[in-house]
Amino acid sequence: MKGTLGRLARIFLTYSVKMITVLLAVSALSFALVSQSPVDPVQQYILGFGTAISPAQRAQIEDYWGVNKPPVERYLHWLSELLQGNLGESLLYRRPVADIIGERFLNSLGLMLCAWILAGVIGFTLGCVMGMYRDHWPDKLLRRMCYSLSSIPTFWLGLMFLLMFAVWLRWFPIGFSSPVGLLDEEVTIGQKLYHLILPAFTLSLASFANIALHTRQKLADVLNSEYVLFARARGEGQWTILRRHGLRNILLPAITLQFASFAELFGGSVLAENVFSYPGLGSAVSAAGLNSDVPLLLGVTLFSTLFVCVGNMTANLLYGIIDPQIREVGA
Repeated sequence: MKGTLGRLARIFLTYSVKMITVLLAVSALSFALVSQSPVDPVQQYILGFGTAISPAQRAQIEDYWGVNKPPVERYLHWLSELLQGNLGESLLYRRPVADIIGERFLNSLGLMLCAWILAGVIGFTLGCVMGMYRDHWPDKLLRRMCYSLSSIPTFWLGLMFLLMFAVWLRWFPIGFSSPVGLLDEEVTIGQKLYHLILPAFTLSLASFANIALHTRQKLADVLNSEYVLFARARGEGQWTILRRHGLRNILLPAITLQFASFAELFGGSVLAENVFSYPGLGSAVSAAGLNSDVPLLLGVTLFSTLFVCVGNMTANLLYGIIDPQIREVGA
């Protein structure tokens, strides 16, 4: 037990250092790209007021924001404010970036969590079915379905589902995270889940294929091993072999892919949220990019990087709990 806790503590410290390094690198790279881009945050700020200003007033705004300072000095100032918890103020929403991320993240978290669970369950189940019936008609049919879904863009799949289930069949709402015309305190959990089903299902179908195909291949390798051949010689059935010998060997790679899909899931949520008009981080970063909202764009970029790093660290911490061989090595 002490060895397991010690190993988990070492993994946590190692990944914490790596996470800080990655965040610093992403912050520097993102700031450099924004600084070299044709984006003019001052002009966007001025347009938000809807009135023209004089060149002297624009110069005062530039001096206040430090736009004329060297890029390195501006980055160090922005980084110092960031370390104090100040992400700046959104030019589009006229509110602190941290508040916008906090509100939008709850919606995105619900969407990504539902899609993540659905993708993992569907992908792992179909992977086991394909592995058990490999080279037979269930395997061939499911493989073609996985290949087809993995090649379809998320936005196109979302548009087709929206057209079919929301417009034609009218089973689900056409968009948004709650009914139109109701205040947040008036919306029930059931109504939020009802609006969540279609975008979550769309996002899960766009990401489960890799898990299913990888699980199929790992299970095929396990079923061709010598200890499985010995188990068959003893008279064990297919599903008994899967339960006793297959699941533990294929579960760890599946969890690795599941947690590694955080980045892909977040990228897919940007498209899904825009298709379904879902108010999450994906729609916020899209609006920030289209409207030159640099503070919000940088804030969401750093937060999404932190989100992916935490997911990868959680996967590594779970390895020692699931695989007894890893626990023995760390003991």
